Amino acid sequence: MNIGFSAADEQFRQHVAHWMQQHLSGEFHALRFRGGPGDEDFAPELRKRWEQVLAKGRWVGAGWAREQGGRGLSINQQVIFYEEYARAGGPGRMGHIGEGLVGPTIAAFGTPEQQQRFLPAILAGQHFWCQGYSEPGAGSDLANIKTRASLNADSSQWLISGQKVWTSLAHESDWCFVLARTEPGSRGHHGLSFLLVPMAQPGIRVQPIKQLTGTSEFNEVFFDQAHTGSDNLIGQPGQGWKIAMALLGFERGVSTLGQQMQFQNELDDVVRIAKTNGAALDPVLRQRIAQAWSGLRVLRYNSLRMLSGAQDGSLRPEATLYKLAWSTWHLELGKLAMDVMGPEAEWLAGAPYALTRMQALFLFTRADTLYGGSSEIQRNIIAERALGMPREAR
Repeated sequence: MNIGFSAADEQFRQHVAHWMQQHLSGEFHALRFRGGPGDEDFAPELRKRWEQVLAKGRWVGAGWAREQGGRGLSINQQVIFYEEYARAGGPGRMGHIGEGLVGPTIAAFGTPEQQQRFLPAILAGQHFWCQGYSEPGAGSDLANIKTRASLNADSSQWLISGQKVWTSLAHESDWCFVLARTEPGSRGHHGLSFLLVPMAQPGIRVQPIKQLTGTSEFNEVFFDQAHTGSDNLIGQPGQGWKIAMALLGFERGVSTLGQQMQFQNELDDVVRIAKTNGAALDPVLRQRIAQAWSGLRVLRYNSLRMLSGAQDGSLRPEATLYKLAWSTWHLELGKLAMDVMGPEAEWLAGAPYALTRMQALFLFTRADTLYGGSSEIQRNIIAERALGMPREAR
């Protein structure tokens, strides 16, 4: 793992910083340091326009291979981009799921025709995606999926019925990738398929889930004979589990740097408040701030270690640690934010009781160790898939 930067890399850093300074201004100045976890419902239309500005600068898919329409940036250059994006206050990415998850999956498993249809719209910041994985009875236990899909009479369309839950930004998305059961009577990870489904159709209903923070970036999504073309199946019928796991491998890849970008901004806010209100003088709080800083560095170095291998969606042993590590770190940051604020953490000015960013951070991080795979499930994955220990009795 090489974590040093060459003179050419540093010149590239100056280019990125200058571009961000030029473009994150005017109407987009209001987006600075906004739209991260717990704040994802902030100004979605403006953030979509920002994605198109990024696309014109060729920063969307900048790490994708050139033959896929990307810039083919090296890992070092991608790290630099995310660092400078964070330093400039770049907002949370509306296109993250398309660029970081489904795009690489289509590039790896899709047909040439599927790549030509779907990848350019992601790179242009025109199509936004959501993830149809979790269900009320299939969260951490993803293999328990009940949503089903079957071909119509002439095999031209897949018809999908079922329910997904905790679907981030489904109400702002053009497409959803859906893991559905296409083999009647199948169980577990067998008989699942990976489908690309357009959201703008009568057979799909999106119902927001209001959270403790008052925001509704998560949704329930109901499919009632929703349809998608038979050519929108990625891979073969029954290969859905393999493709879904590869997508999770991409999620543990370069996109982790963007997540850490948001974490750094939040930690910077905590440090700023501690210096302003005197909390930094408390030796215990000062030690916790230092632990948060060092913990974020560890997350970064582990990400670089993950990125030093093949970017093919395989879940390397060090990647199995990442979800448990970041969710635990972020949970503790939320607690630290409240303790640094002191009594002010429990005050609200009055109706409509708008939360401060630190209060929203604290409330939102309560869910971090649950969504995307609970900590208990993550420990099983580490034990069984990374350490080769005996599987849990089922």
